[in-house]
Amino acid sequence: MHSLGCKRCLCTSNQTMDMNEASLLIVDDNPGVLSAGKLYLKRHFAEVDTTRDPEEIPVFLKEKRYALIMLDMNFGRSAKNTGQEGFDWLARILEIDPGAVVVLITAYGDVELAVRAIKNGATDFVLKPWDNEKLLATLSSALRLKASRDENNQLKSKQLGRNLADASDLPEMIFQSRAMQQVWETVQRIAETDANVLLLGENGTGKDLVAQAIHANSHRAKENFVKVDMGAITETLFESELFGHVKGAFTDARDDRPGRFEAADGGTIFLDEIGNLSLGSQAKLLTVLQARTVTRVGSNRSRPVNVRVLTATNQNLFDAVKNRLFRQDLLYRINTIEIQLPPLRERTEDIEPLAQHFMKDFARKYKRPVNGLSASLLKEMHRYPWPGNIRELQHAVERAVIMSKTEKLQPEDFFFREAGQNRDLDLPTMNLDDMEKQLIMKALQKYHGNITEAATELGLTRASLYRRLEKYQL
Repeated sequence: MHSLGCKRCLCTSNQTMDMNEASLLIVDDNPGVLSAGKLYLKRHFAEVDTTRDPEEIPVFLKEKRYALIMLDMNFGRSAKNTGQEGFDWLARILEIDPGAVVVLITAYGDVELAVRAIKNGATDFVLKPWDNEKLLATLSSALRLKASRDENNQLKSKQLGRNLADASDLPEMIFQSRAMQQVWETVQRIAETDANVLLLGENGTGKDLVAQAIHANSHRAKENFVKVDMGAITETLFESELFGHVKGAFTDARDDRPGRFEAADGGTIFLDEIGNLSLGSQAKLLTVLQARTVTRVGSNRSRPVNVRVLTATNQNLFDAVKNRLFRQDLLYRINTIEIQLPPLRERTEDIEPLAQHFMKDFARKYKRPVNGLSASLLKEMHRYPWPGNIRELQHAVERAVIMSKTEKLQPEDFFFREAGQNRDLDLPTMNLDDMEKQLIMKALQKYHGNITEAATELGLTRASLYRRLEKYQL
């Protein structure tokens, strides 16, 4: 018997940015200021760009992300040197890049203006003509602040990823069958690559376990494994959940928040139930997978992400492409490698070791004196088709452990004892949709129409059950 446990550890790295590795943009309508600034600062910065026209700022920011921006407060277009132009352009810069570090420069500075500049989002304030050493000290301090902000954002993303990863810890993979041995051999061959993998199979066959096994055996194993249930995310929240948002992007956006892709940066993102995405969401996802960058909702700045993408579905995506329900270019992007997981009825050798594993876990969890499976139960288990696969087996064993009055589990402890009709069906003439529909109807009947209880019984999310109710017109 093979038992594969997935262990994870997380690490973060301190971000530092040397001045001679940073880029600087100076915006001032005085050519003398630009010349003097560039002549002095190019010895300390990797790149120094300049412009006399603030209207060019959006163009510069679109082409490059600057570590620092020095911005004049007056551009000679008004008779009054109030600094309002500087404030207006400061607001525009922060709108384009909320993380921008801006140092304002003026010849008419005073304490009140400096305080207002800081309150409006400026990092610091310098007077011209400046002292070179003081200017360098101010810019160095601003650069350290930027490095601190970037590190904090990275830690927030890592913490989000850690929270998501902890919430999605999965049980062990256990198998004896040749069919699963072939799956495991494929996992071993592809784990160390960064190839995108599409996992195919019925609900409950363990696609999430295989995804985690791929991650755990890859060079990304020390980074986050972030699972996203695409079927549970509404279309209106799709971009915010996956790509993040900035403060004020919408009514409830009270803070900047990284999305799932940023949380998985350096590690692996697992997009489960990808076949449920709308065409609009598919187009947005394809853009991110091609560019390897994300843009938070409410921001114009793209952020690079380094993630391995694993996806899964129980649908036939090739049929969906033919029916124009799934983008062909997205399918090509996500299925560099395909792994088909067999249903439990095709790997019956695994039923007993899986049931033993679940029995021991639940006996310990619920403090029950259950310690074995009866021979008659094992016979029934091998006869039953397990339409819900491993997930159904797991829930069935859990119920049995709780309800059993003996040390060995018996057939009467299991739900399929009441569903004998299912075993008498002519399975070759009955498709999986018919079986799924009947199981849903039985669960709804058992729980008197309670969606939450029925979904738990079936091993589905509420959103997934609602989609199936609509599919079968129940």
